[in-house]
Amino acid sequence: MNFELNRLYNLDCMAAMKQIPDKYFQLAIIDPPYGIGESGKDNQRRSNLAKAKKYKPYYGNDKNAPSKEYFSELFRVSDNQVIFGANHFIDRIPFSSPCWIVWDKENGTNDFADCELAWTSFKTAARIFRFKWQGMLQGDMKHKEIRIHPNQKPVKLYEWLLVHYAKPGDRILDTHVGSASSLIACYNLGFDFIGFEIDRFYFEQASQRLKEAQAQLKLSDFMKLQGGR
Repeated sequence: MNFELNRLYNLDCMAAMKQIPDKYFQLAIIDPPYGIGESGKDNQRRSNLAKAKKYKPYYGNDKNAPSKEYFSELFRVSDNQVIFGANHFIDRIPFSSPCWIVWDKENGTNDFADCELAWTSFKTAARIFRFKWQGMLQGDMKHKEIRIHPNQKPVKLYEWLLVHYAKPGDRILDTHVGSASSLIACYNLGFDFIGFEIDRFYFEQASQRLKEAQAQLKLSDFMKLQGGR
């Protein structure tokens, strides 16, 4: 395998996963295309009740959910999985699970989805994570995130998933990085990761966002050390 840990690659994840040994990752957290056409192309026209931001459509335009071959590779290279949007393509997941994650967006009154669902390979009970993600309003306004991707999820969501479903020393895989929220969460909590993003524009945007988050955390650590002297 020629991939270095803690890197984001501008590659097709299917071709990349074929180079990865069996069970190399302890956990894969993915947010793949759902196959419902939500690529950002028509984002401004989606809502009648809340103003939506315009985004550049991403590779594939969300026309197709991942194939069964994709899931075969994903389950080969990872021990456990958290898969957002699986309610749209559950027939492609090889086995059922009692542990679904419900992300309650606390959306208020608008016509966007109230929540998103993630299938997991864990055998524990279903869980709810509540974090406001309503246009300009976010659950942590003090550390408000700049939205760079039409399907961006908050870093806090990925941190919550890592705290509850990853163990110290786990390697984390994200095959559809998008905005890099998952990778930032891994960096913040000290998990090794590898990420893939096929769309060149969003790869560059995500790389820059990850770099800025890493620099900010390093600066914060430095300031704490200075204050401790």
